[in-house]
Order: sequence, then C-alpha cells, then structure tokens
Amino acid sequence: MKKDFNEFKKFIKDKKVGVVGIGVSNIPLINFLLELGAKVTAFDMKNEEDLGDVAIDFKNKGVKLSLGENYLDNLTGFDVVFKTPSMRIDSEALVRVSKEGAYITSEMEEFVRYCKGKIFGVTGSDGKTTTTTIISKLLIEEGYKTWVGGNIGTPLFSRIEEIEEKDMVVLELSSFQLMTMDLPMEVAVCTNLAPNHLDMHKDMQEYIDAKKNVFKYADESGILVINRENEITYGFRNEFKGEIREFSSNREIKDGAYYKDGVLYLDGKEVCKREDIVIKGMHNVENYLAAFAAVKDDVSIKSMKRVCETFTGVEHRCEFVREIDGVKYYNDSIASSPTRTLAGLRAFERKVILIAGGYDKHIPFAPLAKEGHEFIKELIVMGDTKELIKDAFKKLKEEEGIDITIEEATSLEDAVNIAKRIAKPGDIVTLAPACASFDMFKNFMIRGNKFKEIINNL
Repeated sequence: MKKDFNEFKKFIKDKKVGVVGIGVSNIPLINFLLELGAKVTAFDMKNEEDLGDVAIDFKNKGVKLSLGENYLDNLTGFDVVFKTPSMRIDSEALVRVSKEGAYITSEMEEFVRYCKGKIFGVTGSDGKTTTTTIISKLLIEEGYKTWVGGNIGTPLFSRIEEIEEKDMVVLELSSFQLMTMDLPMEVAVCTNLAPNHLDMHKDMQEYIDAKKNVFKYADESGILVINRENEITYGFRNEFKGEIREFSSNREIKDGAYYKDGVLYLDGKEVCKREDIVIKGMHNVENYLAAFAAVKDDVSIKSMKRVCETFTGVEHRCEFVREIDGVKYYNDSIASSPTRTLAGLRAFERKVILIAGGYDKHIPFAPLAKEGHEFIKELIVMGDTKELIKDAFKKLKEEEGIDITIEEATSLEDAVNIAKRIAKPGDIVTLAPACASFDMFKNFMIRGNKFKEIINNL
C-alpha cells in the first residue's frame, strides 16, 4: 500500500532541509520543497558564478547556499537531507549528519514511497535506457498515461500530485539510485549485469547488491523480469518472493519472452519478426524481450508489434548521424562500458572504425579486445583510458597474435579527423567509447552532441 503524500507534506513543513547537489533533478526538488514550506539549504561544489541565474533565483527565494570546495563542511544541524545519487551513504558528511539524527533520503526514494501509479523499475549494466524507453512506448501505444523518470525523462517527485493511480510510471534506475532504496516496485526489470561503476563501488559485489534493491523489498505480488542468459541476473530468481519472468535470446522459454529463428515470441505467441524491428542488433532484440515480459499484463501483442515496427531508437544509442563520401558515421556515446560497446559493435554487419576511450571507471578492457577485435577494422583511442585500452589490445597481440591498428587522438575532434583520413567508401565509423565521459565532457549526451556537431561540420 502506497503512503499518502499528505503525510509527507505535513512532515516536511517547517523542517530544516539540506539538498546536496544543485543539478538537473535537484533544482525542481528544491523549488518543490520550498512550495511545501521547508527551510532549504542547497549544497554544491560549484561556486556562485558557475551556477549563474540558478544561484540568483534561489537566493531571491530564501534558499541558503553552501558552495565551493569545502561545501559539505556546513552539512550539520538538519532535520532532513536529500543526497545526490552519486553521493555514498557512508561519506563522512552524511555519516556525521545522520548521527545528529537527520533523516537521509533522495528524490527517487521519496518518489517511489508516495507515487500512486504502477511503477516499472528498470536496471542493469547495459540496455536499461532503451528498455525503459521501449516499456514506456508500449504503455503509451496501449493508451496509458505514462511517466518516465529516474536516470532519464524529467524529475518526477515535484509532479507527484499529478500522477494518478491508473497511470503508469517507468523508472530507469542506476546502482547509485538503488544503493539506499528499500521500497517495493510493482515490476522490476534487470536487463543484465557485468562489471561497471567500479570507480564508485567498493567492489563488484557491492554493485550487484545495489542492483538487487530494485526487487528485494517486493512481496508475493511483485514481478521480476530477468535475463536467462546472464548468470548473475538468473541467480536472482532464488531470492525473489513474487513472480519470475524470464527472457532469452538463446533458448525457448515456455512462460516467458524469447527469440528463435528470426522471430520474437511471448508466452509461445509470435510478436514480430526480427527484420521488422527498426532498431538493429541482438542487444535490442533482448531489450524488446525484457520489455514484453514486463508489460504483458497491460499491453496487447498488437501494440507490441506496432512499437517494434515504428520505434526508431533513443538518441546517442547506435544513432546514425551522416554519410560522407560513402562513409557512415554513428553516435553510440551511451556506450560507457566495454559490454555496451560490444553490443553496439555486434549490431553492424561489417568491421568498423571504432573511436573509444574516456574517463576511467576501473573496468577491465580485456573483454573489449578479446571479444571485440573481430568487429574492429581500426581503433582510435582518446582520453584518460587510451593507454589502458592500448594495453588490452597489445596483450591480445602477444597472446593470440591478433593485431589491430591503433591510432591515438588528443581530442574528440582529432579522433574524427583521424577517422575521416583513414576511412574508405563503404566503411562505418562509430563513437562507442566503452568509458564514461567525465574526463572531457559533463555527460555522455554532451559528448554525443559534440560528436554529431563535428560530423555535421565536416
């Protein structure tokens, strides 16, 4: 039973509230808390000049600001603290304020606690954004009012009173958002799990444990969708009290979603043929299968088929940019892990010129070399991880005698110019970095947009 939001309104009124992070999701959160009568202090590493109009607006509304290098020193004496997703619960500042008796939470936790609509929580190492989007498209096609949030879409907590019981809510949830989540969701989806974000998590087990929170608190009425072909997610079936729904691209599943001989099936019924799906690649077949299993109580096969035939994909995911002199350029900036890059490479039917490299998340690049070499014509490396990627391919050459030509770039623009120089008519160039963007760009979207801008200016 969902909690009544009026309880939160009474609870938060006149409370001294700290909000850590003045980013995209927290700006509407701060404004919402002000509307509800909270006394808000906002914390951010940026200074007032960097925040610009946002800082001016908040100061005019009576929000106190704690900014700059030592911004968390003032996180003390609060009743409630909303943390930013990437802030670990065991960070010194949060431990201190928690010991003082503060209630520590996040925008996403409070949203799940009070949201009246049916929630589909989607997580995984790869494919979660596309799967989240497909689920939302399926529900919209069936006629439901559908809200999309979490890692994508719009911040939803400030709009919680607009969401009705009959509405559908689809949330893409990262391991950071899930680390402190202890609330049930009606439908949980875990696309797959592989090493990721090991720069933020203590180890792989902590990363897996965070992901488990998407289903851990559900009761017998809950639904969990898992990938039969991923050893880690398949293991979750032993820990879940509710209904398990499996999907597979490799075997027939009687009461699940599966792919066989060029056709996608749900509970033994044909949904569509692989060739009918607009977005290419076996990873997208798997994303569709996960989505079918998640929504089968609410969406007809007819609606599923229509979405397969019309959905053109999500920006920055194997997105075709332009053809120049017979060379096609693709933007797969979302590919911030080796496994996601591999999935994108497999979607092409020929070897490609790959642009890779970026911020180091402490994920090994050996799989990119060992499994990816057969899809790579030439490799262009850039960013903080370029030496690590080169080392993985050097080891491949030493151990297996497989030699991939590697060029080094000093920037994304330099990488594109190298690609243009070496590409021949009929070639494919793809930006699929296998790394986060933070060494050069604020996020993968800015990186992808910059790539498209460079290509369109060639």
